[in-house]
Amino acid sequence: MTQPTGLLQPDPVGRDVGGTTLIGYLLDAARLRPAGRRLLTLFSLALFMVGLSVFAFPLTTDIYTTQLVQRPLADQFTSPEIVERYTTRTIQTGDPLTQMVIPALDVDVVVVEGTSPAALRAGAGHYPNTPLPGEEGNVAIAGHRTTYGKPLNELDLLDVGEEIQLVTPLSIHTYRVVAAPADSGRRCANDACWIVDPDQWEVVAPLDGAMLTLTTCHPKNSFAERLILRAELVGSEPRVFDDEGTPLPVDQTAAAAEVRRS
Repeated sequence: MTQPTGLLQPDPVGRDVGGTTLIGYLLDAARLRPAGRRLLTLFSLALFMVGLSVFAFPLTTDIYTTQLVQRPLADQFTSPEIVERYTTRTIQTGDPLTQMVIPALDVDVVVVEGTSPAALRAGAGHYPNTPLPGEEGNVAIAGHRTTYGKPLNELDLLDVGEEIQLVTPLSIHTYRVVAAPADSGRRCANDACWIVDPDQWEVVAPLDGAMLTLTTCHPKNSFAERLILRAELVGSEPRVFDDEGTPLPVDQTAAAAEVRRS
């Protein structure tokens, strides 16, 4: 009895032949099969690679930010050079500007100067035309929500009254989340954050008092809108320095502050 022809022909590439991986098998299949089935195999391989890249992109950007960007920034943050630049207000785009700590969200990220795409690959960036942390006015920081460390991924879960710390080379500034403005329009369920269009730059405009404004993309995985949250300054403490002019860890600054208050 003869072997049927056409679509019933056996696969010329068995699973035990050729490459040991799925990609290797597909490449061998593309090489050995007839033209029509070869195109179909190549198309399947292309779809597989696209799907793999879509799945892997957020993970690879997070690894890039946490391992290759944030660690060097943290080491550089308390260097004499950065302390000098901060003191003389000569911070350059991409320099570490402040460490943002949000205990309720388990966020601890070094914020760089600038909000360009390159700067924001660090995870979060300071709007250059806004005040420095602790100063009067509207300190504005933008952060990623789904990639590059996603420090503001759960910004909509932060409640009124929660604290945000901005640690600089010179001081530790504590902010407390306030309710969204009465005229903010589309508020989050907890009344702390609100949603605006991407071109509503007034959210980072000057304000009375010492305020902090955080901005991130909304909804997740989209650039369609912006999620906004605001906090007010409630306290500042100077950093403690060693004999070489390097800021000591934050916990030692906090301990020194307790001694001063006692």
